[in-house]
Amino acid sequence: MFKRTLFFLRPTKHHASLLANPTPNPMNDTILESPLPAERSSDYAIYKPNSRGSGGVIRFGLNRAKSSVFVDAATQSGERQFDWENKITMKWGLADVGTVLATLQGRLPQAKLFHQSEKAKSACELIPRDDPERAPYLMTVSRQDSADKSLRKVTIPLTHGEAAVLEAALRAAVSQILRW
Repeated sequence: MFKRTLFFLRPTKHHASLLANPTPNPMNDTILESPLPAERSSDYAIYKPNSRGSGGVIRFGLNRAKSSVFVDAATQSGERQFDWENKITMKWGLADVGTVLATLQGRLPQAKLFHQSEKAKSACELIPRDDPERAPYLMTVSRQDSADKSLRKVTIPLTHGEAAVLEAALRAAVSQILRW
C-alpha cells in the first residue's frame, strides 16, 4: 500500500528559542527577517524595447533605509539595450505610492506625480486606457533640467499582468516601509 517516511530535522538555535519560549516574538523571530540587504531589495523592471528603437524601461526598487520606492526610467539605446547612464530617477514616498496604487485599483482616474528640486522637475503619469486594442495602462516618467530646460521622457505601455505585479510589489513596499 502506502509507505510512510519520517523525516527528522536537526534542531537549530531558532528551534531552541521556540522550545524555551513557545510564543514566538515576531520582532526577534529570525524566520521573519529578510534575506535581502537592508537598503535595497530586488527590483521590478518592465522592459519595453521595440523595433523602432524608441522603447524604454521603468524599474521600481524599494529602499528600506530611505523609506521609499525609487523609480528609474531609461530610454532604449539599441536592440535590447537601454541608456542607464542617462536614466531618470524619482523617489516615491508613501503618498506617491498610494496615488499609484489607487489608480491601479480603479479608485482614481489617473496618477500624476510631480517632484521639484533646484536641479530639475520630475513627473510620473499612470493613465488607464479603454481601448481594447491597446495596453490597458500607459506610464510616463519625465525630467526637465532647470539649467538648460532639456526634457527627457520615457513612456511605456503596461499590460494587465504587469500592472497586477506592480500593484502587488507596491503593496508589499508599503508594508515594508511601515514595518507592518
